[in-house]
Amino acid sequence: MTLRTVTEAYELIRPQRLAVPLVFSSPHSGRDYPEHFLARSVLDARVIRSSEDAYVDELFAAAPAHGAPLLLARVPRAYVDLNRAADEFDPALIEGVQRAPHNPRISSGLGVIPRVVAQGRPIYHGKIPRSEADLRIARYWHPYHAALHALTDEATRRFGQSVLIDCHSMPREALEGQVRPGFARPEVVLGDRYGAAAGREVVDRLEQAFRSAGLRVARNSPFAGAYIAQAYGRPSRRQHVVQVEIDRSLYLDEAQVLRSADFDAFRKLVDGVVATVVAGFRPNTALAAE
Repeated sequence: MTLRTVTEAYELIRPQRLAVPLVFSSPHSGRDYPEHFLARSVLDARVIRSSEDAYVDELFAAAPAHGAPLLLARVPRAYVDLNRAADEFDPALIEGVQRAPHNPRISSGLGVIPRVVAQGRPIYHGKIPRSEADLRIARYWHPYHAALHALTDEATRRFGQSVLIDCHSMPREALEGQVRPGFARPEVVLGDRYGAAAGREVVDRLEQAFRSAGLRVARNSPFAGAYIAQAYGRPSRRQHVVQVEIDRSLYLDEAQVLRSADFDAFRKLVDGVVATVVAGFRPNTALAAE
């Protein structure tokens, strides 16, 4: 049995009994596109989803059954990017925003209110008012992060540590040019910001779980972790974050943004990985009784 909370910003599914210090979150799988947003965009309803981590929420849906909470974005990444700082405003998109020191995410159009989707395709014709950007942050960004902070704080209080698994997917093309000749393309990339966001033993456990499931794993290249890993990862305080990027071609028809014929089988494989990871972080009987 699980406990479910649904808001316009997120869905939170909690286990009946919190069994481990793990928290799973999927900040980029939201697909509740506001009608006014779709009407304003110059993109069609399919192309605008190209930056979405489509159905990653479903891949990790079994986490609560194993004793860990699962926080899922409902708001789409193209509308508000929850894996950015709340003040990463793009002056090329938002009226009245002054140019700040160079930020590669903002410069590429991928601030907290994105200007483009995948392959640099513009979402809008022209700019949006600052008041609209502020409203999106208030309605979606702050509630999501309030819930995420509460979950990681609860895990730290209960278990003496928290381990946030930040769940994402990566387009297959993102790995082009990242693989040395003669080496196989990774299917999973674990990002810990080169040790700044998580302890080595934590990342080792995750890597072993994915490798045991038959998946090829790399670390930090080309994805080392973005805002959530940076803001929540404090391994010196036993607060760990690992960003997990999964090759979309393993379960998705990327061009159509549809589940592939392999989706159900791959979801079962990820369920097994989650079960293995949870088992590795389950307190022993003596600790659980304290």
